[in-house]
Amino acid sequence: MLAQVRKMQAQMEKAQEEIASAVVVGTAGGNAISVEMTGDYKAKSVKIAPEAVDPADVETLEDLLVAAINDATAKAQELSNKRMGAVTGGLRIPGM
Repeated sequence: MLAQVRKMQAQMEKAQEEIASAVVVGTAGGNAISVEMTGDYKAKSVKIAPEAVDPADVETLEDLLVAAINDATAKAQELSNKRMGAVTGGLRIPGM
């Protein structure tokens, strides 16, 4: 039993490393805005298409940025849930 726990712990650590190095892309406005984020929720880059920039309408750009960040965050969460679920067999482990 202890060997199984150690094996699962090693698998979880490996999965966490894989998640942290994975990159997801969130988009908004028909890809006018894209945000790259790692699986551990660190933003890597933001790309804004020139047509998305209208100095007379900054509010729309702000809304698109929020939507793209939220999309990337949801994708990172989904990646984490899938990868950790594969390791834990669907068990809910606190802090994971």
